[in-house]
Amino acid sequence: MATKIRPLHDRVIVKRIEEDEKTKGGIIIPDTAKEKPQEGKVVAVGPGKYEDGKLVPLGVKSGDKILFGKYSGSEIKLDGEEHLIMREDDILGVIE
Repeated sequence: MATKIRPLHDRVIVKRIEEDEKTKGGIIIPDTAKEKPQEGKVVAVGPGKYEDGKLVPLGVKSGDKILFGKYSGSEIKLDGEEHLIMREDDILGVIE
């Protein structure tokens, strides 16, 4: 059974998009030399945040491909897979 989780307020759950294990020139990069990718896919979004008593919805939605900061979010494990939970403010942009 898949774990269902709904983030609160202005938080989003992101699954990192893994980079290729080879460079364009064909050199294989070992796991120890790789940096964690800063791209991800939004899995779930919270309802939004309250400003001046009104609910402001988030600017991202499930399925969006995003860029985020190197040290953004907190790592969590859902159904044995690594995910990040972060605030919308940690998202740098949406890749279109």
